Amino acid sequence: MTALYLPPFVRLGGGALNDLPDALRLAGLKTPFLITDQFMASSGLLDRVSTLLHEAGIELRAFTDAVPDPTITSVNAALTALREGRHDCVIGLGGGSPIDTAKMVAVLAVHDTTPASLRAPFMQDEPGLAIVAIPTTAGTGSEATRVTVITDETTDEKMLCMGAAYQPRIAIVDYELTLSMPQRLTADTGTDALTHALEAYVSRRASPFTDALALTAMARIWKYLPAACTDPGNHEARAAVMQGAFEAGMAFSNASVALVHGMSRPIGAHFHVAHGLSNAMLLPEITAWSLPGAKQRYATCARVMGLAGEDDPDSVAGAILVDALRKRNAEIGVPSPRTFGLNAARWDNLLPLMAEQALASGSPANNPRIPDADDIIELYRRVWA
Repeated sequence: MTALYLPPFVRLGGGALNDLPDALRLAGLKTPFLITDQFMASSGLLDRVSTLLHEAGIELRAFTDAVPDPTITSVNAALTALREGRHDCVIGLGGGSPIDTAKMVAVLAVHDTTPASLRAPFMQDEPGLAIVAIPTTAGTGSEATRVTVITDETTDEKMLCMGAAYQPRIAIVDYELTLSMPQRLTADTGTDALTHALEAYVSRRASPFTDALALTAMARIWKYLPAACTDPGNHEARAAVMQGAFEAGMAFSNASVALVHGMSRPIGAHFHVAHGLSNAMLLPEITAWSLPGAKQRYATCARVMGLAGEDDPDSVAGAILVDALRKRNAEIGVPSPRTFGLNAARWDNLLPLMAEQALASGSPANNPRIPDADDIIELYRRVWA
């Protein structure tokens, strides 16, 4: 048996934001609290959302101080603001960070607990307030997932929190909200989505349902991400990458991610590298190391992405995939940790702790080839070089 977790109310496509009031009505939600960041507040998008809801007879209260890599402190500040009113749902507007903040606030608004108590392997299935996700980047897939990641700033640990309580009730997936994304953010979040799809497909928890979503997402993102990077106003490319990111989000929410994500979170926590960028730094080398554990599956990825032919042996197709990932990183300007400017001595000193934190997240156990701490340390060194 396969258990599936999907957002029940979805609006997908250009202009989908305009359907937010109707989606709230269908979900029986009337008193939203919105979490976003200062950029979204100053861009005019928050005003647009507020006006949409006001014209539909729905009044909105908002918290505009969400931070990248949301911390316990920022979550508690948003929770305090929410408790100043009466609300039946929390809207996350922005990239993955405001949406992840909204997910945690929605749970803490109902349950007397802490983010540290909720980190994996604990599963928070008992619901909190309803969650509404409105992504403005194409990559995190948070609008489709039952996970959130919160940073404990006292320990520099990115805590993975999981459970049905974090599953958005409404997802508004409007590619037009991504048209102003800069090239670096487009590349990083798009590669994050590609990693979601690829890892969901090779995950030990994959199913036929998640396979279909992951393969479709891979094909879309691989084909259209370069155009979205170089031609930001390209509606066809933006729509394809946004849909691919949503499909990848549904895939990995149900099949889980694997070693790339397990190793990526400690890099983000200790060095404050954007999550999509740290995934991109890792993806080629981790894929190369993992190939022996799922040769046929990686070969299928290469074929679906249009990199290898049906007549290519699996071993050849896998090698083509790794080579293509390396070339794509060069094409879209993904640096190594070294060329990005991270401190070499600190990197080396933190390797045992980062390996421990990667394993503790549980994600590496889903990988087709399962590493131990020494393997992960060696892979971090390989990625650095």
